[in-house]
Amino acid sequence: MKNIVKISFRNLMRSGRRTILTASLITIGVMFVLIYSALAGSFKAYMVGQVTDSMLGHIQIHRKGYIASVDNLPLDKNLNQKQIAKVTELLDKNPYIESYTFRLKLGAMFSNYVASTSLRLNGIDPEKEAMTLPLFASRVQGSDAGMLQEGHILVPELVAKGMKVAKGDTIVLVATNLKGSVNGLNFKVAGTVEPISGPGGRDGYIHIKDVQKLLRLKQAEVSEIAIRLKNVDDLEKAMKSLKPLQMMKNQKDKPVFEIHTWKKLSPFYNIVKMLDLMDISIKIILISIVLISVLNVMVMSVYERIKEIGTIAAMGTSPATITKLFLTEGLMLGIFGTLLGSLLSYLIVIVINSVGIAFSFGRQDDLVLNPVLHLNEMLIVSAIVILISLIASISPAIKAANLDPVDALRQN
Repeated sequence: MKNIVKISFRNLMRSGRRTILTASLITIGVMFVLIYSALAGSFKAYMVGQVTDSMLGHIQIHRKGYIASVDNLPLDKNLNQKQIAKVTELLDKNPYIESYTFRLKLGAMFSNYVASTSLRLNGIDPEKEAMTLPLFASRVQGSDAGMLQEGHILVPELVAKGMKVAKGDTIVLVATNLKGSVNGLNFKVAGTVEPISGPGGRDGYIHIKDVQKLLRLKQAEVSEIAIRLKNVDDLEKAMKSLKPLQMMKNQKDKPVFEIHTWKKLSPFYNIVKMLDLMDISIKIILISIVLISVLNVMVMSVYERIKEIGTIAAMGTSPATITKLFLTEGLMLGIFGTLLGSLLSYLIVIVINSVGIAFSFGRQDDLVLNPVLHLNEMLIVSAIVILISLIASISPAIKAANLDPVDALRQN
């Protein structure tokens, strides 16, 4: 085997220009895939973090049927005190959960005493909200989101600009409870809140106790429970651990709760899937580049060395050995291109991190992508390239092994 490797290496060096060109194509393909994966992975991780850590959490629990009618913010599908107690008991014991927060949502009319507009209100527990959504504060201007007091409101930017209200102004919120009773309360503007998707949106935030007052609730109610995991990679395990809640039935033998991950709740997940699809497409392009490049080199090598192949075959070299010679050449091309491409990709990622790629998202400026080249990604790409290099060498290798020595020696 050692001699086969030596001979294969010598044969590659004999056609140095073509070998370098082919190895360069493989190297560029590997670099393209790995650098794209590092940049896309960094962007995806950042965006997922923004969605989960500033708005949704990793998992949400609702009463069955709430999500289907969430646009109407139905008050008749809130979790009652008994159901909240059952959920809390299970969450407190769950090893995957870091924190959770309760929200009570409703539709209300917002008035600045001159004009009125509709608003989506989120009643929150400020301390739990800050623990569960650590990036929520980055969306708030003019106030500390974790210190939202009773009697204060965080107004969505769109409404604040349209209604011309600012921090310190007094406004009125009017809401109708489940029994049809209308109630209004005065609130002081504590600041404005930016929606996760940028400009637009009508979600305001008040203390959850203020919602209970506004709706004249005698007992605690919750529209949703947002959960933060200790490790987002344990998302599927955490969902399985919450199955006892999904199995709970009411007196009519119907499910009481529904549990969704952020993937089911956020349209951004479609962008994540698109990035994954692009990643697969780029890998397919890489495979095509390697396959065509190696196949071309090996086919040309066979045609140029017909007499040589006939000579070694006439000297008693077995077809199996000839096959191994050409397979080893293709394998060496793949290994060399992969190693060089991986090394250069690693160095380029280091340079990118040192220089920094800045971008803006909403109110946050000068955000920087931090691409990371994961070892498993490098190993997967390397394995694909080496395997395809080997596969591309099979047909030329078999053709070389099947050459008749007499016919080969007659070749001009």
